Amino acid sequence: MRAEDASLWNEPLEAQKLMRERQGLEEGIAAVKGLTQALEDNIGLIELGEEEGDEGVITEAEAAIRSMQGEAKARQVETLLSGEADANDTYLEVHAGAGGTESQDWASMLLRMYTRWAERRRFKVEVVEVHDGEEAGIKSATLLIKGHNAYGWLKTESGVHRLVRISPYDSNARRHTSFSSIWVYPVVDDRIEIDVSESDVRIDTYRSSGSGGQHVNTTDSAVRITHIATGIAVACQAERSQHKNKAKAWEMLRSRLYEEELKKREAVANATEASKSDIGWGHQIRSYVLQPYQLVKDLRTGVESTSPSSVLDGDLDDFMEASLSQRIEGGAGEAVADLD
Repeated sequence: MRAEDASLWNEPLEAQKLMRERQGLEEGIAAVKGLTQALEDNIGLIELGEEEGDEGVITEAEAAIRSMQGEAKARQVETLLSGEADANDTYLEVHAGAGGTESQDWASMLLRMYTRWAERRRFKVEVVEVHDGEEAGIKSATLLIKGHNAYGWLKTESGVHRLVRISPYDSNARRHTSFSSIWVYPVVDDRIEIDVSESDVRIDTYRSSGSGGQHVNTTDSAVRITHIATGIAVACQAERSQHKNKAKAWEMLRSRLYEEELKKREAVANATEASKSDIGWGHQIRSYVLQPYQLVKDLRTGVESTSPSSVLDGDLDDFMEASLSQRIEGGAGEAVADLD
């Protein structure tokens, strides 16, 4: 086996990729074996219960089998995450839309939601950069989420997310609608060729914002790189060193350009034109209503949850699985009505 070859570690990047693939396969095989064994055990219990006329045993075993459906569905979706970059780590950007404090607070809620989702999956989460809002919340932030299939799971979360609630910042307690956008793109390694040079970009430095100790706001350590041809901009302020932030920003830019290439390929394959839209009405992928009723609804798949608090605490798997299944099976499905 290649994984057992002692010379494998002469190429560390290739070795890491192979070991990661091996771990994913081993986890998948173990999960299928576990589900198969649990199914056989519960079928055996049902047969035993029928022989002995024990309705309690039958009911319990049937409930156990039904409870396995969710895990089986999740495993089915995960086996279909075979895209070119699906197994990679991922960056996730949050950007507040128009609306000042309202939208900035909503952006911070989304940042927490995806952090909690990642933590539930035991993924590692690193904050690459944060721009705080004027009064509350954030203007923007970038997370680096590390884990097997991190990009594959999150890739359909890109888009505009709409919040409807009674504003905690409005003294008249009026109903407000806020928008924030999510942008997801995979981390790429050095083996993937991305042709970009310093002459293709504009590099700006600025002072870091947010928490970070006594050295924050004393030097221009934060770095923003803008790709002139596409307008794609990335920023990093995670490190105290400008040199380290610049290196990370270059890595992020390469990842964004790679993600653009993946999108073009997918657009050709699906005969559709993918485009980035303004953060506002008519472009959202999901609505979250907290008042006067409670409901979260995905506008692509129609999947709903009557527990926004659970969704905002990271319970997103049903939404992700539905959108991934829709993408895998092809087509955009029927038009879904938005919430009032």
